[in-house]
Amino acid sequence: MSRTRDLSAFLVMALLFGGAFPAIEVGLRYLPPLALAAVRYAVSAAILLTYAGATTDYWRPRTRADRTAVLAGGVFFIGGSGLTFVGQQYTTAGVAAVVFSAIPILTVLVAHVLLPGERVSRRGVVGLLLGFVGVAIVVRPESGAVAPGPGLGGGAGPLGELLVFAAALSVTVGTVLVRRSGPSMPTVALTGWAMALGAGMQVGLSAAVGESVESVRLAPAAVLAVGYLAVLASGVGFVVYFDLLSRFGPLEVNLVSYLVPVVSVVVGWGLLDEPVSASTLVGFGVVAAGFLLLKEKELAAELARYRGAAR
Repeated sequence: MSRTRDLSAFLVMALLFGGAFPAIEVGLRYLPPLALAAVRYAVSAAILLTYAGATTDYWRPRTRADRTAVLAGGVFFIGGSGLTFVGQQYTTAGVAAVVFSAIPILTVLVAHVLLPGERVSRRGVVGLLLGFVGVAIVVRPESGAVAPGPGLGGGAGPLGELLVFAAALSVTVGTVLVRRSGPSMPTVALTGWAMALGAGMQVGLSAAVGESVESVRLAPAAVLAVGYLAVLASGVGFVVYFDLLSRFGPLEVNLVSYLVPVVSVVVGWGLLDEPVSASTLVGFGVVAAGFLLLKEKELAAELARYRGAAR
């Protein structure tokens, strides 16, 4: 019964996270990108902090490590992820999700630089290079591409994909810095405070680049998109993620990164009529192969442990 519940939780998490990229595409039709990001994270912060306040007494930062982690998470993890919203003006939901699937590979590289004791083997270096080759296949410049405007999933060369990749790198740096800071506060509360800080950053950046309030269009589709992103993808999705993380290792939980693009590609194709190119599928396969090579020993150990538990 517990295995069925855990498998269901993994599938729910993949569906919720995978649907976020198409929801961003829809939201961009009605709100400027940074404003959309700010609204999403502000509402999500309220949900997560309310949840944390109801489930634990330790819901506010108490130590220097807690404050450092909130700062790193807010600036790099949440703040940097705003580039995803900007980038998705020029690319499709499926392509954005495939580029984001490089995060597990980027995590190994960034941890190698920022965390003492984290080293990459020669086989791991090959896996890293293979993963970046996969990203390059997805990001390759398209000749004659013209930017069609916000939320329409077109291209301006590789601009959209490069912005999404920059967001993935920023998210990775934030994750590793949070890990290095060693906070004591519960992860849900930490994420809530980071989202509050990140939302504030998005508001400031939105004003700085001149995003206009007049460009906001209130429509049922806009409300549904923001509601999905804030309540389901971030609120429910993160709670499920943290629940699984408390019972499984990060390696197992982060494998969901390779289900998310599948969901995004299918939803984008089926509901938004987004094209799916062969290079996107090939690039995703190469990224996944790079991760398998990079984490071969860890994956083999996890598989052996699972088989042992099943006997």
